[in-house]
Amino acid sequence: MKSIKEFAILLAMFIWAPHAVAKIKSELVTYKEGETILEGFLTYDGSIVGPRPAVLVVHDWMGLNEYAKRRARELAGMGYIALAADIYGKGIRAKNQNEAAKLAGKYKADRALLRKRARAGLDFLSSHPLALKEQLAATGYCFGGTTVLELARSGALLKGVISFHGGLDTPNISDAKKIRAKVLVMHGADDPFVAPEEVSAFQKEMRDAKVDWQMLYYGGAVHSFTNPDAGADSSKGSAYNRRADERSYEQMKVFLKSIFGS
Repeated sequence: MKSIKEFAILLAMFIWAPHAVAKIKSELVTYKEGETILEGFLTYDGSIVGPRPAVLVVHDWMGLNEYAKRRARELAGMGYIALAADIYGKGIRAKNQNEAAKLAGKYKADRALLRKRARAGLDFLSSHPLALKEQLAATGYCFGGTTVLELARSGALLKGVISFHGGLDTPNISDAKKIRAKVLVMHGADDPFVAPEEVSAFQKEMRDAKVDWQMLYYGGAVHSFTNPDAGADSSKGSAYNRRADERSYEQMKVFLKSIFGS
């Protein structure tokens, strides 16, 4: 027969265990940038009581899709409230890479509009009752990586930004002086879509503006290395790399803990 003490411990575990299990809640939400209606994906752990740090997630060039939503849910599982933002507008999603190139190209050519769309998502997220308004971060993938760097360059009140295999260029490098966030860039060492000159220019931009930044390279990784949908053929320039995906994911967790505190 178990001792009274052991019985009490087991009873306490039985009583409190259900409350310790994450209860991820998710919903589609609408918000606006100007007159444009945007549709994002909001997610958080309902078993956690009270406000918590908030992370904006920005999609790749295909638009808000299941991949971006999965990344947001992962952040919710870490205890954050996350919004997978919508840059293109409600119902506007690329059906193929040609459409994606046109959509992404529109915003890359108009960085002011890109920043406004990202800021609209951040404002919506920060206004949520479960979000700590001074504990904000943003992360993005490919096109989304470019977007969160532009959001930082706009002077947004962010603790940190994380770019996964994103573009690094910007039309006005002096805007880097507005960056208040710590910057983490995770880059495929063999990414053919981000030229070495672009990497060098970005690093100089960060140094000259005295930004708190770091850049990690993943050997053997090309563009889109975190996305299984990118396939396995590195010769195409975009491909999934499990090792780089897992390592960069762990680095993201460490970075978020460092900026928000444990």
